[in-house]
Parts: sequence; structure tokens; C-alpha cells
Amino acid sequence: MYVVDTYDVIVIGAGHAGCEAALASARLGARTLMATLNLDNIALMPCNPAVGGPGKSHLVREIDALGGQMGINTDLTCLQMRMLNTGKGPAVYSLRAQSDKKLYQMTMTKTLENQDHLDVKQLMITDLLTKDGKVTGVQTELGEVYGASCVILATGTYLKGKIIIGECTYSGGPIGQRSAEDLSGSLIKAGLKLMRFKTGTPARVDRRTLRTDEMAVQEGDTDGHAFSFLSERKNRNKECCWLTFTNEKTHKIIRDNLDRAPMCNGIIQGIGPRYCPSIESKIVRFADKKRHQLFIEPEGQSTEEMYVQGMSTSMPIDVQYEFLRTIPGLEDVKIMRPGYAIEYDCLDPLQLTPSLETKKVSGLFSAGQSNGTSGYEEAAAQGLIAGINAARKVQGKNPFILTRSEAYIGVLIDDLVTKGTQEPYRMMTSRSEYRLVLRQDNADLRLTQKGYDIGLVSQERYDVFCAKKKAIADGIAALRSISITPSKAMAEKLDALGTAPVHTGITAYELLRRQDLSYDKLCQTFDLPELDADVKEEIEIMIKYEGYIGRQMEQVEKMNRLEQKLMPDDIVYADIDTLSGEARQKLDEIRPRSLGQASRISGVSPADITALLIYLEQYQREGGHVSK
Repeated sequence: MYVVDTYDVIVIGAGHAGCEAALASARLGARTLMATLNLDNIALMPCNPAVGGPGKSHLVREIDALGGQMGINTDLTCLQMRMLNTGKGPAVYSLRAQSDKKLYQMTMTKTLENQDHLDVKQLMITDLLTKDGKVTGVQTELGEVYGASCVILATGTYLKGKIIIGECTYSGGPIGQRSAEDLSGSLIKAGLKLMRFKTGTPARVDRRTLRTDEMAVQEGDTDGHAFSFLSERKNRNKECCWLTFTNEKTHKIIRDNLDRAPMCNGIIQGIGPRYCPSIESKIVRFADKKRHQLFIEPEGQSTEEMYVQGMSTSMPIDVQYEFLRTIPGLEDVKIMRPGYAIEYDCLDPLQLTPSLETKKVSGLFSAGQSNGTSGYEEAAAQGLIAGINAARKVQGKNPFILTRSEAYIGVLIDDLVTKGTQEPYRMMTSRSEYRLVLRQDNADLRLTQKGYDIGLVSQERYDVFCAKKKAIADGIAALRSISITPSKAMAEKLDALGTAPVHTGITAYELLRRQDLSYDKLCQTFDLPELDADVKEEIEIMIKYEGYIGRQMEQVEKMNRLEQKLMPDDIVYADIDTLSGEARQKLDEIRPRSLGQASRISGVSPADITALLIYLEQYQREGGHVSK
């Protein structure tokens, strides 16, 4: 063994979780090392080079509001942006960007390499080093030892990665990378439980062999968009995408070859994602569907590779060619990279605390697909929190934890550490019970102050945030100050705006509640301050949905009362005989932080929560202390 150096925090992996973890740790002043299998694949997008979409865009905006990098990097490397779900209300509006894959990597790599307190090295980590249940560092395949107080696992799909294409299987990571074969054994030796999951990706095809005139063009929005609250809202479209569909001939070829499909013949053992299934799974599960939509999307401006979204597969290569060539626009297609499945090891997330530290090993954190999630955005969100908390642990500070009522990040982590997951977890807006108050547009209003308080948000970002808050307050004050009284002249003005006359005296604030009016429309008639687009959007949502938001905030307050009832660290659930047997077992395994978290554990009934509430009251009466 050769001891090379000692760090405060070591991050194993340089995918989206690793990048955010390393940056957060270093920006908080912890001396940080990010170790990656290949320096050329930092921030690799091995699946679709896209960021955002339903539920996921909320995570990206929250990462940005807290001082993370993903939103900034996406804005700088975007090929196309579109706002999805605009017909369903602001709670589920979802921004999505198609990124330039190579440019995304290069831009993120430059950010990492120029970050103070951060070293980036190409290393194969084979062993986690521990002593007396605490992390002491890591060891590489070359016998190098790096000491550390905290280690963050951000290993993605590389732990014992196995590539599967038809009957062909081999050890490897995504897109021809090495797999980490030895680290899994070291984690098991440390007392951690691992699961085996699977994910996949479609073929990449040659743009020059496509008949795009046979497909429907999918342009980006001409409206200005941005993921980062620091970026200018502008038209970022450089490329278009195309829409096409499978058909009965496609489906017949797949059905006729199911005996060669690894997901059907027993080659694949890992559990795959429910919400991003392979085309084989779709044909089996939705046998009545006559077609499935496919989006043909560019991987970058410096490559002819195109991504066939919706066509993930691990079928043999001859079958991939056969079914792809039945699809309109792909009749002459040439495959540049085949679709494949990948199996990999990951941690059971029930072994984690809400700070993303493992319960078994002090100082060991985990983030991203190593926790059983899927998606770049879910990984980056966890990486940010793990990086923050590893640095804070080194510095002797309390962990930074977001609740379900504060952020989608809070929902994501609470779901993982409270409920666990039996399949790759994907964030969706439906997972949040408070989605009307956790919108993507107000992520900065919810979280930037918190990020500034812990030292992650820069002064520049904080000044922008404060200016926006003031502009919102000024705009609302101006609307409240304008009185509108019934008159013939006013009726004519309102008619010109396309809205009905008023019959009683109201303010412009109350008038803006009407769905047929906007702040811009009111500016045509009333003396209102000129505001930026994001400020006007925020004002309109706050006013038009004020009643709904108020009712949801009442629900938040009720739940917060349970969240504030913290469970004692030394509680012995087996001694509480009023609990059911299942509740005792689940509560002892998960060790919930609060009564609110306990109420969300599967197998813990309302009667069990009542029993816990009585226990806590007795505990406090008898002089016990509920620790924080």
C-alpha cells in the first residue's frame, strides 16, 4: 500500500451525482477528491442527452436554487428547449432540454477542474477502508491509499456492471467503459446490503440514413426558457427533433423473437425501471396497443448520432436492425451503437439516513443510481445533498435535510430512505402531495435562502434572488394600490382587454385573478412597473392560485406538526408493546427521524402512530429528551 494523500471528502464516481457532490463539498470548503474510472467521461450522458421533463425539471431547478451546477450547464449546452404540460396548470409545468452530449461533458469537466479545494483523478477504487465502523479512506487497484473522513458513493451503474445484447454478455459499464468489479465485495464486507437492478438504452443511429421528411418535425419553443435562475431567458434552439411510430409489423418482429430477448429467456436477472420499459416489455405489457411513439433526437452538433427515444432494447443486433427498418423514416437506417441492457449492483436505500449517510458505516454517504434511482436529475439532486452533508459532517455541523413540504428533493430522499424501492426509482410530479406549492418556477423562493445560509449559494446568486423577491413584492404592492370602480369608461377599458366589466369596487390585484387577464394585459391600461418575465409569471401564479395554495399550506402545517415530533435516538421499539409486530420490525430497521417519517413507513398503521404519540408524551413527561 502507498499512502498518496488525505482528504476531507472523497467522491467515488464522476457522473451527475458525483459532479454535484464534489462541487458542493469543495464549495463548502472541504478538501475534496473526485475519483473516476475515466477522465474523458466526466458527466457522461450514457442514455438520452436530455435534462428535465415531468418531475425532473423541478429537481433541476431546486439543484440550481441551492447553488448546484446542472441547470447552468444545461443552459450552456442546450440544443432545444420545450415547456411540457402547459395545458395542465403550473404545478406540473415541466421544462425539458435536449443537450449536446459532448459539450455538456466538456463544460462540466472545465467547471470541476477549476474548482478550488477539488482534485479530479482517474482511479479505480477497489476497497472502502473502515475502522471501528467509520470510514478512513479508499484503496485503488494499484495499491494507492487515499485517506478521508467521509466517502460518497456515486458509482452509477458501474458496480459489477454487466452489458447484455441478445445472447452476448460481458462485464462493463455504459458505452464500452470498465466496470467496478471489486468494490461491491468491499461494501458487503462493511455490512451493507446490495440489490441488483437493470436499465437499458436504445440504439444510436446515423442521421445521414434517416428519411426525416417521413417523420413529424418537433421544434423547440420560441419562447425564452432557462433552467438556471442565473441564466437569461432566451430562445436556445439549435436543432429540431422528429416524431415517428412503431407499427404492427414492428411488433410482430419483436413478438416472433421474444425467445431471444434477454428479458424473457432468463439472461437478465436484475429488476428494470417500470416507467422507462424496453420496447420488448411494452409489446408484452400493452399487447392491445397498435403503435408506440418514438422521438428521434440529436446527440450533439458535432456528431451524426441520433437517439431513438422510446426504443430501449437488449434484443440481438439482427433483430434490432429488422424492427428498426419497419419504422417510417428509418427504412434505410444504419446503427452506430446498438441498444443494450446493463445490470448493476446498488444499495438498498433503507440503509440510509435522510442526510444520505449510511447507518452501518459512519462517514459513508451514497447518491444516485447507487441508491436505486434512475435518471440524471435524481442522481444530481442526491449528489448535491450528499456533498453538502459530507462537508458539514467533516466540519462538525448538523446535517442539511429538506422535508417533503420544502422540495421535490425532500420527496425523493424521503421516499428512498422511508419506503425503499424494489425497482429503479423515477421522480414524477404525482409523488409529491404538495406539488402546487413545490412548483419549478418558485424553487428559488423556496430554497435559495437555505442555500445561502449554509454557504453554498454565492453572493452573486443571492443578490439576484433578493432583487427578484423585491420585484415581486413591488409588483404585488402596485396591483393592490390600484383601485378599479364601476363606470362606463372603465367598462370600455376592460372590454378592450377582453374581459367583463366590474360591478363593485376592486383592486387590480383582485382583477388579475381572472383567467382571461395577465400582468401584461393590465399594463396596457394601468400604470404598473415593467417587470422581467419570470417575475410576472410568479405574480400571476401567486394571485390566480392563491386560494388553492392557501389550502395546501394548511395541509403542510398539519404535517409539519408531526415532522417536528422527533424520535429519541435511543428508542427501543421492541419495548413498546402497543405497537404491532410489523411496525416494531419496520421502525427498528428504518429508525425514522420524526413521527411524520414514521407515518409514511409501509406497515406502520394509524394505530401505531397513535401508540408512538402516547409513548413520546410519556417519554417527555418522565424527563426524557427528544434529540435533534
